[in-house]
Amino acid sequence: MRPRVSVQDSALRNGNFSLRIDPVRSEDAGLYEAQVAYNTKVQSCQVELGVITVTLSPPSPVVENEPVLLSCNSSHQASLVETCWFHNGHPVSTSGTFCSSHGSLSIFRPAVSDAGSWRCQLRYSDGEIISAMYSLQILGFDGPTNPVVYAAAGSAAD
Repeated sequence: MRPRVSVQDSALRNGNFSLRIDPVRSEDAGLYEAQVAYNTKVQSCQVELGVITVTLSPPSPVVENEPVLLSCNSSHQASLVETCWFHNGHPVSTSGTFCSSHGSLSIFRPAVSDAGSWRCQLRYSDGEIISAMYSLQILGFDGPTNPVVYAAAGSAAD
C-alpha cells in the first residue's frame, strides 16, 4: 500500500501506533491488526475499515441537460434498507428531475443549479447509517434567462 500508508514514529513513544491511509481506496476495506512489542509485552488491536464510495456515470465533467447517475456503494455487509440524498444540505425528493433507486440517484436534466455538494446516506438493516459526500460540477450557461443584455456605453458588461 506504499506510499499511501504512514505511521507517525514520534507518536509511538506515547503509545499511539495509528496507521494512516491516504487516499483510501475501495479495496482497502477489511480487517486490520496492529501488534506492538515492548520489552516482554505484546499489545495488539484489530480495526475493521469500511469504505463508502460515490461514483459518477458518465464520469466528469457533467454537461448541462445530459443525464447523469450518482451511485453510492459501501463495503458494509448488512442489507441496504434506505438511501437518502441531500444537495447542499437539503433533502432531495424524487420528482420529474430526480429518481432514487437502491443506492443511486438519476438526474435526468442536470442544470447548473444542481452543482455543489451531494451527500448520500445509506441506512442498513442492522441500524448502521453511513454517508459520503461528492462535489458535483456541471458545465453550462448560468446567465440571464433573457438573451439580451443592455449595458451603458463606457461600462463593463458580463
